[in-house]
Order: sequence, then structure tokens, then C-alpha cells
Amino acid sequence: MIFKGTERRNARELEEEIENMGGHLNAYTSREQTTYYAKVTHQDVPQALDILSDILQNSRFEDNRISRERDVILREMEEVEGQTEEVIFDHLHATAFQYTPLGRTILGPAQNIKTITKAHLQNYIQTHYTAPRMVIAASGAVKHEDIVEQVKKLFTKLSTDPTTTSQLVANEPAIFTGSEVRMLDDDIPLAQFAVAFEGASWKDPDSIALMVMQAMLGSWNKTAGGGKHMGSELAQRVGINEVAESIMAFNTNYKDTGLFGVYAVAKPDSLDDLSYAIMYETTKLAYRVSEDDVTRARNQLKSSLLLHIDGTSPVAEDIGRQLLTYGRRIPFAELFARIDAVDASTIKRVANRFIYDKDVAIAAMGPIQRLPDYNWFRRRTYWNRY
Repeated sequence: MIFKGTERRNARELEEEIENMGGHLNAYTSREQTTYYAKVTHQDVPQALDILSDILQNSRFEDNRISRERDVILREMEEVEGQTEEVIFDHLHATAFQYTPLGRTILGPAQNIKTITKAHLQNYIQTHYTAPRMVIAASGAVKHEDIVEQVKKLFTKLSTDPTTTSQLVANEPAIFTGSEVRMLDDDIPLAQFAVAFEGASWKDPDSIALMVMQAMLGSWNKTAGGGKHMGSELAQRVGINEVAESIMAFNTNYKDTGLFGVYAVAKPDSLDDLSYAIMYETTKLAYRVSEDDVTRARNQLKSSLLLHIDGTSPVAEDIGRQLLTYGRRIPFAELFARIDAVDASTIKRVANRFIYDKDVAIAAMGPIQRLPDYNWFRRRTYWNRY
């Protein structure tokens, strides 16, 4: 709705203005942040900032536009429901953080979409789109001083309400619950599931170690290069024994919590062996870790972080996220020093904190009759020596 017209520009004028610049205007939402961005050439930066300030401060939210947008969002929901990985992670959050905001999907329940009104939208903007909770970031052919001056002139209608993200989180904290959700569907050819432990928040001192642990578990895909000769012991075990189509370790951080685990896709008759491999290699991090594996994971993590910021858009996103999360942008020299400080003893300590004898959350879908039950997974959060 934010792109459907303002007091100064209607929807058509907004589209034409961006297209005439040869630019791109869009937005995306995660569970904790919403980003509005424009990509333009350097001479059009002032105009792009003017457009962003206009849509964020002067959107009209016309009733007829809201009605049409409802149908668009409901169709998007149907599309998301066809993306099995998205469905698995939505259900994983729903069961892990049940009855808390993090357990809700990004699009929200269909009933909310069907009943949302102009008043709801305006109230949300006034409550959440405030100066203390907003970061404006730019990268590329821009000068910091010029951006600051333009922002001072353009973003004058934002509320200065001091309500911060921390205060909102304190009102409704995310509470991890060991639990599971299973959706049996024999019409799907492959079984998919995710096993997760409660992870670390962005500011947790152990968040870096969990990033290294994610790299140690790694990822593997039957159709990708590398075959069975990957650095990750989990990938090797899965590849050599051919018990999965793909696996992917994940580490998701939020303001006050996180999720750490493994997502996997496999044939139904491989679920027993695959589940054992995942739990064995994950729990092993609390007991037996080699310095060579940690060094490899550190190097992979540093390379991944550098490759992630390979353009102006990811750089601007990285600046904005870090300012909202840490209140500053962490220099790569500092970040890499923190990564290099992680050794085998650190991994074992952090694994004992987050994995050893801890509850898990499980989401599974497809032909999952042979997926072990919850108690089986829970019992294997301590070391299995056979």
C-alpha cells in the first residue's frame, strides 16, 4: 500500500517518476525489519530520497486500493504455501515461538488481511515508523554529508516517540518452546524437515561462535558440485551414505533470541539414517572438535561475509541492519578478529550451552511416517556413543 499513492503523487505518477529515472523502487519485510529501497544513478539520489520520504510520510491508503491489495496479498499467501521450504520455516517458527510475535508469519493470518482497514495502517505507521526506530542508509556514489542534509530537510514529519525495539520486545518477549509440528502428505514425493535449537540474539557474545558452527555443519546438495568430498563431516556422512537430497545448516538471529539447526530434504526411506546423522554431527560439536575443522569453517565464514556485500544494495542493507541491531557498523577488521578468536574450545563451550541436553523444535512435511518421534530427537541432544 505504501506505493499506491501519496498526497503529492498518485500511484501512476510514482511509477512513471521511477521509470523515467531508470531506477528501481521496492520493499521487503522480515520478521523484525521492513526495508524500503531505491536504486538509481548518482545524479538521481536527491529525487529518490524525496520519493522515499514522501511514501513513508504521506501515503494516502485509499479504501479502494486497500480492497484490491487484499486480493494481491491473499494470492501471495497461496504462492508461499507452494514453496515447501518457506512453509517448513514458517511452521518451525510457529512451534518454536508459539503464542509470541516471532511465531507469526510475515504475511500474517488471512483473517487479518481480509479485515485490515485504513485506520489499522495509519496506526501502524504512526506507532512503528518513528525517527528513533528508523535508519536511512546509502551506498555507492554518494557523499555522507549530502545525504544527511537531504534527510534533515525531507524526513520532518516522523514522530520522535522514543519507543524502541527493545521496549517492544520487552512487552512481548520471544519464548522458545520445545515442540513439533508434522504435516503428513503422501502426495509430496520427498520428505522435508527442520530440527532447531534455541539460538543466540544479535548481541549475544556467542553469536559469532554459532556462525562458525553453522559453517562447520555446512550444506550439501545432491545436484551441486563437490559430490561426497566436502569439508563438513555432516555433508560427508550424508553424501557417502546417500541419505538426503540436500541439507542446510541455518543460524537465524533476532533481537532477543535465535534459531540454530539443520533443514533437510530426503526420500522417505532415508529419514531414520538422515536424522541420526544430523543429531550425531550436531551434538558432537559439544564433545569432539578439531582445530582444522574450526579453521576451515572460520575461513568459509569470512569469505561468505565478504561475498555477501558484492554490490551497493547489500552494502546499504548491511549498514541499515547493523545500525538497527548494534547501533553502529562493525568494521570487518573487528568482525574478523572476533571470528578468528573462535577455537575448538570455544565451539565445545557454546555447543554445550545451546545444544547439549536442550529442547528442540521440529517442523516436518511430506511422507514423514519414518521420521523418528520427538522423544527420539530429544534423547540425542547428548552424545550418542554407538
